Amino acid sequence: MSAREKRMVRITGERDIYLHLSNPEHHARIAMIGRALSSPVRLKILDILKNTVRSLKEIADLLDIPLSSAALHIKVLEEAHLVVTESQPGSHGSMRVCTCSLNSFHLETFNADTDSVNKMVSIEMPVGNYYTCDVMPTCGLADENGIIDAYDTVSSFYSPSRMRAQILWFSKGFVEYRFPNICNPLLTLEEISFRLELCSEAPGYMENWPSDISVEINGIEVGVYHSPGEYGARRGKLTPSCWPNGSAQYGMLKTFSVREKGGYLDGMLINPDIGLEALEIGNHHYISLKILVKEDARHAGGVNIFGEKYGDYPQGIIMNLTYQ
Repeated sequence: MSAREKRMVRITGERDIYLHLSNPEHHARIAMIGRALSSPVRLKILDILKNTVRSLKEIADLLDIPLSSAALHIKVLEEAHLVVTESQPGSHGSMRVCTCSLNSFHLETFNADTDSVNKMVSIEMPVGNYYTCDVMPTCGLADENGIIDAYDTVSSFYSPSRMRAQILWFSKGFVEYRFPNICNPLLTLEEISFRLELCSEAPGYMENWPSDISVEINGIEVGVYHSPGEYGARRGKLTPSCWPNGSAQYGMLKTFSVREKGGYLDGMLINPDIGLEALEIGNHHYISLKILVKEDARHAGGVNIFGEKYGDYPQGIIMNLTYQ
């Protein structure tokens, strides 16, 4: 690394800025950044500095503006913490060098559809839009046109085509989804829940094929759904005609939730040892949902997860945030 590059690393400050319109503590910072970004000249300065260090004089020369004007623009950008400057030795004494201290700026607004009566916010996640996974065969994914890549091929879970999946299955392992954290800090969260259609995963299908399917939210285990079997004796109400008989056709719609005290499955308390505080929702930009079939589960009978175009229910995985 050159001396110039080392200097860039040293003087670069805050890289990613996340602010929420619903947080009053962020308002002054939002206004300051808004002022800084309101000038076309200052936007050009940020563009000039995005990949390199420039002296104040270099900036003024590149933009063909007086040195005093460049200094005023840099001061506004500094106050918004979008640019950092440092004095460095120059040919005629010291000089001010500047760099952009920003990779990204995220302004979140609480504009999701909210039920004004129930004070509930909902987000639906397609089943193929998982963040990460670690699965074992039997496994696979399919969309409304049939299998994606090949049966029992773990590599298919990393295919770009997985985003189209309307059903996925595996015998052991996990998939993790990350929902955007749109929790409103001005309201008191009463419950977070996830609703999804699922069943066991058997060779072919077997109505009597128990499986212990675990669910974690933000790394905290909510509980285990003891799935009775894989359902294939009849066609799923939504399952497309391309999907063969003798395979999983539909599942059970299950709701895992956490309240102030306790983890619940379909409204029944299954884990009294956890609560909303343990999830530390305010500490992350996302809310993690992990669906697992553990190797040491008493009944490691796999899992099928159904999307909106397979099974009996026209939905992906739905997260609900319910407020008091």
